[in-house]
Amino acid sequence: MNALLSVSDKTGIVEFAQALHALGIRLLSTGGTAKLLADKGLPVTEVAEVTQFPEMLDGRVKTLHPKVHGGLLARRDLPAHMAALKEHGIDTIDLLVVNLYPFEATVAKPGCTLADAIENIDIGGPAMVRSAAKNWQDVGVVTSADQYEAVLGELKAAGKLSDKLRFALSVAAFNRIAQYDGAISDYLSSVTFEAEKLSEAYVPERSQFPGQSNGQFVKVQDLRYGENSHQQAALYRDLHPAPGSIVTGEQLQGKELSYNNIADADAAWECVKSFDVPACVIVKHANPCGVAVGADVAEAYGKAFQTDPTSAFGGIIAFNRPVDAAAAQHVVKQFVEVLMAPAFTPEALEIFRPKANVRLLKIALPEQAGDSAWSRGRNAMDAKRIGSGMLLQSADNHELALADLKVVTRKQPTPQELEDLLFAWKVAKYVKSNAIVFCKGGMTMGVGAGQMSRLDSARIASIKAEHAKLSLQGTAVASDAFFPFRDGLDVVVDAGATCVIQPGGSIRDQEVIDAADERGVAMVFSGVRHFRH
Repeated sequence: MNALLSVSDKTGIVEFAQALHALGIRLLSTGGTAKLLADKGLPVTEVAEVTQFPEMLDGRVKTLHPKVHGGLLARRDLPAHMAALKEHGIDTIDLLVVNLYPFEATVAKPGCTLADAIENIDIGGPAMVRSAAKNWQDVGVVTSADQYEAVLGELKAAGKLSDKLRFALSVAAFNRIAQYDGAISDYLSSVTFEAEKLSEAYVPERSQFPGQSNGQFVKVQDLRYGENSHQQAALYRDLHPAPGSIVTGEQLQGKELSYNNIADADAAWECVKSFDVPACVIVKHANPCGVAVGADVAEAYGKAFQTDPTSAFGGIIAFNRPVDAAAAQHVVKQFVEVLMAPAFTPEALEIFRPKANVRLLKIALPEQAGDSAWSRGRNAMDAKRIGSGMLLQSADNHELALADLKVVTRKQPTPQELEDLLFAWKVAKYVKSNAIVFCKGGMTMGVGAGQMSRLDSARIASIKAEHAKLSLQGTAVASDAFFPFRDGLDVVVDAGATCVIQPGGSIRDQEVIDAADERGVAMVFSGVRHFRH
């Protein structure tokens, strides 16, 4: 048996080659890989000796040769193929171990030049991988160090690879090539080419939105059905999911997650992650129906549940701190579909054990958040399918700071009102438009979501508070977009609001500001809106 090893990432390759040699497998290799294996005392034949043709063009051409591709592509069950190999003195290659030049890592580096990007486009590697993967019935193709263990296991046990493993390796190989080519296409079609600046040091400007989008996703699982039982569905994740995102979670107990469970859970998780203190978010049909912060998660849950106990029935609950026994004792009394947290104490797990249908998800939050949205567990881009197309946008990751607020009324908000306004604004970002959110003391008091009229959202939020027997006197209100007329402001002030946050930007801003002054309430502009469709 002959194995050809040519890897850019040399993690584990020496140990893997040593194990292959111990099994009596002949080792072929190229360039740096061959030198590394020889330095470790392994008998290795350079590909140039096999092809009788030297590497050339600074290594750009070394494996593009019939003695390599013939050995990979020849079908062992076809006498004509085997006769052709014999006639031309070509040995079969039974195992190919290749990982590709680090194109993705290269272009991710700040200041990557166009020359560096181009030079890290692998040609020979993908060609060999495709040849081996096409001939999967005779050749095993290894494209990741993660596969070494499984390959060695079968070789040691049976002296050969099973059809099942060879096919799985082939599928993984073609997937890797698709990912690699997609990354190259994404990069090159995002480049703003300027011929007059072309040099070895040229770092091109790049568009956020490439000329062709080649998003790659990996299937996590099939789902029982989609939004409705007549629809089919599956869950996919990014190739490299953001840390702390829902697809990185581990289900500890409960029934299989449904399409709607996952969509609602994502809404709850993204909202609760935005708080730095212990917080609880309860979501129903993609909208927060209760959000609160507290000294601990038990207090946060109690306040969040109080906002709208009716809607919370059968809801999705998310915490941004570990769930302990105290919180579990409160939550277990209610009907809940999904419960998410960074961790659960053993006592909490024991409390939920009798509730076998409750889905518990453990999702580790990023230990250290960096400057990028990705490192903080957020998507950098959002996509939405439309008929035969897709809308792509940068994600709404804007964070409002106290210094960003512009007071536009005669009345100044108090420090407590400013705190409530920022809390309300943070919640409104995750409520479907049109959104009106009443808050006070670190909890939602009434949420109006998804109405065609902002006025109706304001009325619904007031009705919700009334049903929950919550007083809206002294509350702060957030509106995700500007008030087009004063009537919406009048509704929330009539309900008891004493301060309002809105983006501003309407041609009738002054009319609404005058109304706020007339009603004696404070109003601040955020300067940004948070439509969520």
